[in-house]
Amino acid sequence: MIKSAFVIAGIHSGCGKTTVSLGIMAALARRGLTVQPFKVGPDFIDPGHHTLITGRPSHNLDGWMMERERNRQIFNRYTFDADVAVVEGVMGLFDGFSGKDETGSTAHMAKWLDLPVVLVIDAASMARSAAAIALGFLHFDSSLPFAGVILNRVAGPGHAEILKEAFESLPEVPILGCLPRRENLKIPSRHLGLITVEDMGADSPQADELAQWIEEGVDLDGLLEKTRRQGMKGKESLHAIDVQSPSPHKKEEGRGVRIAVARDEAFCFYYQENLRLLQEAGAEIVPFSPLRDISLPPEIKGLILGGGYPELHVETLSRNCDLNREILRAALDGMPMYAECGGFMYLMEKIEDLHGADQPMVGVFPFRCRMVERLKALGYREVITEKDSILGPPGTTIRGHEFHYSTISKAPTDVSTMYRVSNRRGRTGIREGFQMNQVLGSYVHLHWGSNPAVAPNLVEYCRRYG
Repeated sequence: MIKSAFVIAGIHSGCGKTTVSLGIMAALARRGLTVQPFKVGPDFIDPGHHTLITGRPSHNLDGWMMERERNRQIFNRYTFDADVAVVEGVMGLFDGFSGKDETGSTAHMAKWLDLPVVLVIDAASMARSAAAIALGFLHFDSSLPFAGVILNRVAGPGHAEILKEAFESLPEVPILGCLPRRENLKIPSRHLGLITVEDMGADSPQADELAQWIEEGVDLDGLLEKTRRQGMKGKESLHAIDVQSPSPHKKEEGRGVRIAVARDEAFCFYYQENLRLLQEAGAEIVPFSPLRDISLPPEIKGLILGGGYPELHVETLSRNCDLNREILRAALDGMPMYAECGGFMYLMEKIEDLHGADQPMVGVFPFRCRMVERLKALGYREVITEKDSILGPPGTTIRGHEFHYSTISKAPTDVSTMYRVSNRRGRTGIREGFQMNQVLGSYVHLHWGSNPAVAPNLVEYCRRYG
């Protein structure tokens, strides 16, 4: 059971909380501690970097896509055998769905999990004002426990001394560290966010460099002591939640259903909870690479194509003709397939880049996908199915997130749509979730933790195939 656990939050996006989070994970792991990472929000990329640093899969926590108890169960399940839990927040500490309440914010999740907050402040070009910011965050919500602050992008020893002087009058906001600016540790970005672990290669910041940066600038012993787990202070213990009780959809031994899951640089956006729910429902997950494999894995009963960056690999994907034809034949034959965003794009006829050049893809859906320079869609989504599908009967409700720089062009109007989509404010009107045979494609990344019946339904469809 974990000895220490905390949330790393920022005062705003871009203040360096991801780099600080990775550095703290690396430093703790270098001490021989088992570190379990988490990420607040629908992000796919940060968890990949967490996993690379800690050696343990990072799991998403989300206050809109999943209810309180589901988030607590996920946290409990994966911290049971860890020494330390590190939860990286999203955006600024109090940024959520609106300016009226905390719903969906990092602060909200910290309260749900009863975890103290370590606040990262970008102190560049700042002195005493950093203390004012810290005090404002502390008093904005007095019910939120604070462990202290980490001052990032500090110019040098003189700057650090001035910052420490500014905090001397704030004993309730201890400085846990002053981190000097380290541009070489900054992870580069592109249109969907940070570069993924799969594409970083030799450019990935080394764990030892991150760990050394933290060891030299942060009081790790003080951090672990201030965030030590000491029960829930009279509240229900988080670890009292029974996550080991069998699911009503628990798989039968010896009846694993082989489902191929695309995993490579082009297809790497998956919620770990979705994969776990598939396995619990009886799936044997078989990874394969549309970039490198010339055929599908043998004896599979279904196919899942997650999101990612197919637009960066269109030529390689297009040249893999044997695999593309095999996927198309399997789709025409009735194999259940589920494709999200990048995977959905891959199943279209063509992907067109920003210069107007296009490459043929699999061709299950009679659409063309065109990349655009500006963000085409961003935000939480709730989908309700209107017909029976591989995800469930009509009326199945699932929550997720949409984020892409492409759009469907030259789409015929006679392709069946399965989803009625609304955003987090409840505004509806979008028709989505395209179905051809038993293939369901959509731009929405769904989190099946919002409706755990989805995975068993998909596995059962696959079980019946063939």
